Amino acid sequence: MKENLEPVLQASNLVKSFSGFTAVNGVSFAVRGGEAVGIIGPNGAGKSTLFDLLTGRKLPDDGEVRVFGERVTRQPPWRRVKRGVGRSFQVSSVFPTYTAEENVQIGLMLAQGRSWNMFRQAVRTTQSDAEVLLEKVGLANKRAVLSAELSYGDQRKLELAVALSTRPKLLLLDEPTAGMGREESRECLSLIRTIAINEKMPIVFVEHDMDIVFSFATRVMVLVAGTVLVDGEPNVVRADHRVKEAYFGEEI
Repeated sequence: MKENLEPVLQASNLVKSFSGFTAVNGVSFAVRGGEAVGIIGPNGAGKSTLFDLLTGRKLPDDGEVRVFGERVTRQPPWRRVKRGVGRSFQVSSVFPTYTAEENVQIGLMLAQGRSWNMFRQAVRTTQSDAEVLLEKVGLANKRAVLSAELSYGDQRKLELAVALSTRPKLLLLDEPTAGMGREESRECLSLIRTIAINEKMPIVFVEHDMDIVFSFATRVMVLVAGTVLVDGEPNVVRADHRVKEAYFGEEI
């Protein structure tokens, strides 16, 4: 349920071009506590570029990004993490030669500002926290399994645990169910929804599966050619004729 709070995340007139092509063109929106904002749009709409601007992987040509009222537009990703921004990627980004528990411990260690070469010394002090996070995502019984040996769905759960290890107050998810079957996708989104509700954490996510978007999001934003076409409640967006035209007449 949406709460009437000041914006957790605010984007104002974001612009990003590549070799004369404008991928994001004047995008503005705000996210408040309790919201799950789904970003959809046709291929090439600018969704991934917008996500990169929000997380600091790319810097905008114009406009600004604020997190909890603080301007972070030019800050690198790790500084945004310190401000409470957690992110998962479209492709699983866990360390394949480390166990599930070690992956989470690495996230915990880096969130605490510890050096990579202090990892072995930090194992004991982070073990209990790692176990809590693995329990939260349903991987407690696989903590000693190498992440390369986990199923793809379990790797995505592990990535979520790693994202949560930074103690985020806002979670950005780039196609969290990419590569999953329908049942795995529903299980993953159910897990994310439960965590978001329990942690009172707003979520912004890009997703191509329209069934998932409209069943999970409290608000849907449609990007077309780098601009916001529609931004509103799922039932309003689903019924908007401009959205159907953007998808070439596809029913959503």
